[in-house]
Amino acid sequence: MSEEIEDETEGKVYSALKESGKPMRSGEVAEATDIDKKVVSKTITKLKKKGLVCSPKRCYYSVSEE
Repeated sequence: MSEEIEDETEGKVYSALKESGKPMRSGEVAEATDIDKKVVSKTITKLKKKGLVCSPKRCYYSVSEE
């Protein structure tokens, strides 16, 4: 699974979502990781395309079930 995470930003966003244990908004992920919200949004989109992240409800994101 980790081979699909390409860079440090993706790793931080994925870790923040995994550690939270609940769906988060991109703004919450940005605060937790200290990464710009726009960058977080783009990163979440990349992770969704890879199947690592899902959106259980509108504007909320969580780690996909393994």
